[in-house]
Parts: sequence; structure tokens; C-alpha cells
Amino acid sequence: MSELDPIALTQELIRRPSVTPADEGAMDIVQRTLEGLGFACKRMRFGEIENLYARYGTARPNLCFAGHTDVVPVGDAQAWSREAFAAEIVDGMLIGRGSVDMKSAVAAFAAAAGKAIAAGQVKGSLSFLITGDEEGVATHGTKMVVEALKAQGEILDHCIVGEPSSAETFGDMIKIGRRGSINTWITVDGRQGHVAYPHRAANPIPVLIDLLAKLQNHVLDEGYTGFQPSNLEVTTVDVANGATNVIPAQAKARLNIRFNPSHKGAELAAWIEAEAAKAAEGFGGTIKVEPVVSGEAFLTEPGAFTDVVAAAVQDVSGAAPELSTTG
Repeated sequence: MSELDPIALTQELIRRPSVTPADEGAMDIVQRTLEGLGFACKRMRFGEIENLYARYGTARPNLCFAGHTDVVPVGDAQAWSREAFAAEIVDGMLIGRGSVDMKSAVAAFAAAAGKAIAAGQVKGSLSFLITGDEEGVATHGTKMVVEALKAQGEILDHCIVGEPSSAETFGDMIKIGRRGSINTWITVDGRQGHVAYPHRAANPIPVLIDLLAKLQNHVLDEGYTGFQPSNLEVTTVDVANGATNVIPAQAKARLNIRFNPSHKGAELAAWIEAEAAKAAEGFGGTIKVEPVVSGEAFLTEPGAFTDVVAAAVQDVSGAAPELSTTG
């Protein structure tokens, strides 16, 4: 078996414009690669999302590499120094959407697995959990795959996620925990009218602004042991109104809360809904709240597993990494 080239595999993956929820054949490449190494692969499609679970061996412990093949949109294509999906190498740098987050990590995982298998170093099992729904709402990806695996009695004893986590230099940080995340869409429906006759309309914009300000100014907490304080950010505000003399019928906003273990996603969703209900009082319209919890806060306590990972990183980088929960 020839040794797998992680750079060539990364380039092949980058050349698939897999902007969530599109896959564009990226998962096929990963599956073909892993099957070539001897992995038993199982595709799991939820909604329009492609997911893959692959396992080499049946014994325990089962060490799982988790990652994703989807990427965020390119944005302004003209702002790129090279075409975003060309995967060109310029002055020793691989340029392309997904080159860092995280097609390179998926390729590196595969190459490392290939070396371990060829050397006969796999004592338990190696597995891959790769999703096409990480950059989006993330409701049809890892969460649903894990639930399906649990139902089948499949156990993941340890898991390494290859998301880029370095702060200043390569390998300087290992994330052993992460704050939870809840995305919420807020839609305020009022009544359209002319600015000269506001009494005939119900302007949704001031209501939305006041609600967002109240949510933004609320101190969720002062932090939690080992974690940053919880934080709310408004990410989108839209009224879809191009006229200067029209009171719009609708105003929308989207926000995200990154929360530490002081909170649960359902608790924060209930808080937002309660504040929205208060904001709707006396307003001649309605407020709709749509919260989606993509993950709860978690922490992997330092121990034997983190020691092994830290030692492996130091062996490559030459410096001891910091264990962190930032982000």
C-alpha cells in the first residue's frame, strides 16, 4: 500500500465547493480514501446532509477522528488572491476555502490512520465521523450521527476533533472543552404603512431594536471555572425595505449565544422567548422566536487521554500545548 499524501488529498477536497449544505462529492472522496485503507464505511444521510461513519477494526477502545467537509461561503470572490476552490500552492502555502477549517485535518487524519494501519499499531479500533453539516445550523450532522450510533450500540471511547485550535503558533493549544451554542431567529410582524400616517401602521423595527438591546445588555454570567463568560452577539438584522417612506411590515434578526456550563440551551431559549413575549405586549403585531441549540457546553477533564494527545503534539511542535476551553 502506497503512503497517502495528505496535501494531495486536501487539494482534492478543496476543489469540491462543498458550501453547506452542498456536498459536491467531497464525502465520496473521503469514503473512497478510507475504504482503500480497509475501513468499513457507512453513509448516513439526514435531510439534505451527507454524513459518514467509518471504522477499522471491531475491538475496543475505539478512537474516533471527528470532522467535517462542509465550508462557509467564499464571500467576495474578488478579494481572494487565488480562486477559492483552486487549491493552489503559492510560496509554500496552500490557498483555498477549507484549507484550514478543516479539509486539511480530515486529510491528515486519513494519512495518520494509514500509517498506523501499515505499521500494525492499531490495537483497538480507529473510526471516522465526518459530517457535511458543521458550518450551518448543524442539526443534521454530528448530533444525529451520534444518536444513530448509540441506537446501534456503537461506542466511541475517545474522540479527537481536528478543528484548528492554535492561537499564536502551530500546536500551542488543545481545546478540552467548549462553550455551548444556540442560534435564534426573531421575526417581528407588524403592519405596513406610510411614514406620514404612522397611526395606521405597526412598525416592527423599534420593537425589534428594543428587544435586541435588552437581550444584548443582559449579563448572562461572570464566567465559570475554566470557561469564559457567556456571550450574546446579534449577527443579522434585516427589514427588506428599499423605500424611505414606507414603514415595513416585518423585521428580522438572528443572534447567537455562546454559553458556559452555567446554562443549558433550553433555559436560554426559554429566556429569549419570555423577553419576546414581554416585548410583544401592547404592540399591534406578533413576535416569533425560533431557537436552535447546536450543542451544550462540555469539558473533558485533564487526564491520561489529554496527556497522550499533548505529548504527541509536543513531539511534533517541540513545545508543550496549553489546555483550553476558549471559543
